[in-house]
Order: sequence, then C-alpha cells, then structure tokens
Amino acid sequence: MTAPQAAICIWYDKDAEAAARFYAETFPDSSVGDIALAPADNPSGKAGAVLTVEFTVLGLPCLGLNGGPAFPQSESFSFQVLTADQAETDRYWEAIVGHGGQESQCGWCRDRWGVNWQITPRVMMEVLKAGGPRARRVFEAMMPMRKIDLAVIEAALQG
Repeated sequence: MTAPQAAICIWYDKDAEAAARFYAETFPDSSVGDIALAPADNPSGKAGAVLTVEFTVLGLPCLGLNGGPAFPQSESFSFQVLTADQAETDRYWEAIVGHGGQESQCGWCRDRWGVNWQITPRVMMEVLKAGGPRARRVFEAMMPMRKIDLAVIEAALQG
C-alpha cells in the first residue's frame, strides 16, 4: 500500500504555470513538475489548456489549479519565507513586488497572481516566539512597516 501524500493546492484564475515558473526562478529548492491539460472544456478554460501544475516552493510540494475567477486569493493563505538578513529580505521582496506584485503591511506582500507572501527575517520570528519585553518592542517596531527593516528590528531588540 502506498503512503498518502499531501500538497498545498493553490487556486489561480489562470496562469498557474507562469506562477510556478516564477517561483522556481525566484526561490531555492523550488521547481516545476508535471503539467496536466484539461481533458474537456470547463468553467475555467478550454480542452487542452493547462489545468494543473505540480511545483515545489522552498521544498513545499504544491499544485497550481487554473480554476477561473470564482475564488480569488486572500490573506487567509500565505507563504512565509524566513530570511537570513536584510539583503535576502530585500531580494525576495523586490522579486515579488517588483514583478507586478503589491506591498502590504508587516512584511506581507502579494504577487501578481494574488498569492500572499510573508518575507520575514528569521531573527524577528525567533524573538516573537520567545515572548517578553523584547518581543513586544520588536512587534511594535514591525507594525508600521511594509517591508521589514532589519536595522529597526535590531534596534528594538536592544531597547
């Protein structure tokens, strides 16, 4: 008997393949796998159009489904990318926002397909998990930010 497998299924209006290719070019340990074509016309497209795309983002198995506009993306789902430093934070932020995406608050942004991302320095998450006065200062410093400014976070850590 084969063990069950799991993947995150992400509903796209269209362009799941373009999104998967962008993620594979942007993030390490990411790739595009099998692509399935629609066997017949359906509400989201014609027979022969891309229906699903298997892909991996930062080691997470995903399935992109071209399902049409019925279910748009929201902040209720996001990828969290833990970064090592400001340069890595800047690189991923710019890759998403600078290629048709949109800034949001507290390190969140949305790619051009509507998928939400949290570009978050690892040190910030470690401090927040630990709790206490340092976590409160870091949290308060983060709240007005769009892209996380690690120098401001580190200053909040110091008090």
